[in-house]
Amino acid sequence: MLHVGMDLCRTRLDICVMDEEGEVIEEGAWPPDADGLAKTVRHLRKSKQPVAAVIESMNGARFVHDTLELAGWAVEIADAQRVKGIAPLACKTDRIDARVLAELSRRDLVPAIWLPTPGVRAERELARWRLHLVRHRTALKNRVHSILLAFGKPCPVSDLFGVKGRQLLADLGLAEPWRGHVEAALRLIDHLDDQIAELEEELRSDGADHPYVPLLMTVPGIGWVLAYTIAAELGDISRFPSPKKLAGYTGLCPRVYQSGGTDHRGPLRKNGPRYLRWALIEAAGHACRHPAYRDHYQATARRLGRNRGKRVARVELARRLSEAIWHMLTNGEAFNPYSQPAKAAA
Repeated sequence: MLHVGMDLCRTRLDICVMDEEGEVIEEGAWPPDADGLAKTVRHLRKSKQPVAAVIESMNGARFVHDTLELAGWAVEIADAQRVKGIAPLACKTDRIDARVLAELSRRDLVPAIWLPTPGVRAERELARWRLHLVRHRTALKNRVHSILLAFGKPCPVSDLFGVKGRQLLADLGLAEPWRGHVEAALRLIDHLDDQIAELEEELRSDGADHPYVPLLMTVPGIGWVLAYTIAAELGDISRFPSPKKLAGYTGLCPRVYQSGGTDHRGPLRKNGPRYLRWALIEAAGHACRHPAYRDHYQATARRLGRNRGKRVARVELARRLSEAIWHMLTNGEAFNPYSQPAKAAA
């Protein structure tokens, strides 16, 4: 068997081909597009040996993975951070990275990441695209509010973009070019409203058949949008053997620096999907008023002080929600904070 390590960048794909004895057979670089990958496959097909390939996780790695897998290769995507822990380098180049990945493949030490199925990828894309559009709409609304503040115009209505608010904007008589900018922003906001409404209908339709969404909606603070987002980002809950593993995957756990008698907790790791982290933080903002979490949340916020107490308490509550979600989805049960948690899988 041949072992191929690949290091991807925008303009090229560095490749190192190694045999079972660890001897480097070939090194080179190919374009990271479909034609370049097809040329690589044809070139190595001459050896008439099976090929195992490894590429680090980054943008574009899944395209390389899917293309080469369809060509008959056994391809894995390696966790870049864990690769650094296994094989730290004093000198780091693309060529050396490719050689290290080939060696890890030969020794069967690849820290491979879980790859979602095409269906899960599609679900994630729908939820992420909706959030992307909502953020653009929010930025436009903030822009309009900033223009009003710049001209000392008060906003006496609760919704500046409702019927009364738009009438107020029409009667302000702003000078150009600010008037034109406000009108253009309103047109874009209307267009985004239509796009988001269509997308939410699609999400509702898909979420109705999802096995996780009805269970997630029983969690305090989680509506159908957050439920769909969390379900899409989690994928298959069985890949997490314990609730602690799921909490670690969210990236909501602090960094730990421990040596001898020193134990220091740093900032959040943020190593998981940021959309999952966002959804859990949003849910925690509402769940903090639920009787099951309210007293603990308020006590934590008071203990840590005014400046950071609420932020840290919210993150801690988001971690607790992730652990509750693991028990719910693993057992197929609705949310019940007073039930005994199930034992983690062995």
